[in-house]
Amino acid sequence: MTESIASSNTTDSETLIRVEGRAGRITLNRPKALNALTLGMVRAIANALDAWKLDPAVKVVILDGAGDKALCAGGDVLSLYDSRAAGSALARTFWREEYHLNAAIHRYPKPFVAIQDGIVIGGGIGLSGHAQHRIVTERSMLAMPETGIGLIPDVGGTWLLGHAAGALGVYLGLTGARMSGTDAIQAGFAGTFCPSAALAGLKAELVAPNGRSVDEIVDALADEHPVPASPLMALKPQIDKFFAGPTVEAILDALQTTTDAWAMKTRADLLQKSPLALKTTLSAIRQARQLPWLEAALNVEYRLCTRLFEHGEFPEGVRALLVDKDKAPKWNPPRLQDVTPAMVTALFAPFAKDDELGLYA
Repeated sequence: MTESIASSNTTDSETLIRVEGRAGRITLNRPKALNALTLGMVRAIANALDAWKLDPAVKVVILDGAGDKALCAGGDVLSLYDSRAAGSALARTFWREEYHLNAAIHRYPKPFVAIQDGIVIGGGIGLSGHAQHRIVTERSMLAMPETGIGLIPDVGGTWLLGHAAGALGVYLGLTGARMSGTDAIQAGFAGTFCPSAALAGLKAELVAPNGRSVDEIVDALADEHPVPASPLMALKPQIDKFFAGPTVEAILDALQTTTDAWAMKTRADLLQKSPLALKTTLSAIRQARQLPWLEAALNVEYRLCTRLFEHGEFPEGVRALLVDKDKAPKWNPPRLQDVTPAMVTALFAPFAKDDELGLYA
């Protein structure tokens, strides 16, 4: 089964898997859903990557998305929401297999090039943010907006956020603020800028059997296309000032000390997020800085996401934003001051051994 997936061209599925020249090509193929990631897509990608490891004809893997709007606008959270009455079995299966795939991409033994063109959110970050080569364009928009749906930045998001410069990771993780492609480079979510008009040529050269090495091609991109200015970095002094506080409450208090329009809007936006998710996210990002490798962060994220699903915070966030669309979630607890340290600590507690994600570097 694996060999047939890797060696044949598939043109009618959610994921287009094929070999072109020296490249294994993976194209997420749900453009009407902005290529949102399903469990079937996770499995198809994982099977192809496993097969290509041993295929001497495949020298490089290229990941992109169908259409020109998105690489991947996150996981298919509506299917998880619909499964809630049956418990967390589907959620656990989806996150378990997705996180194993994220780790496999991070450790992949062949060059892996992720084209982060268009929208790249949540699960899209997991597929691309840990790749060896991460290519953004002027159309790129990256974000980890999970606190707005009662979740934490997962798919290794806490690892990336925890290693961003200064307080950028805390700001991006708590607020879910959008990053341009150049912002993403500065924050450590991407590596190289390429104008969208040059993507076709880039892919053609990566596929060419006797072309330059992948490293040479990507290095040339950096030389040929200067990185535009980053709006995020222009805000970094303010972000470092306001988001260095030890608690979410301290961050909100700091933002209230000024009449600056950006600070006021940022504070108002934070107050709309899940209090439980905010406090858990802050702790997870700061703990991730001390973890030894990505897999350790994924192990923690698996516990947090599972428990936020079972608690009901994540389903409620999805209901309010994507199902009923009333944008009036009933968070539990409803106020930051009601979220105790013990509540947050309990979310981090290990599962029984057989229930853990169990990833190792």
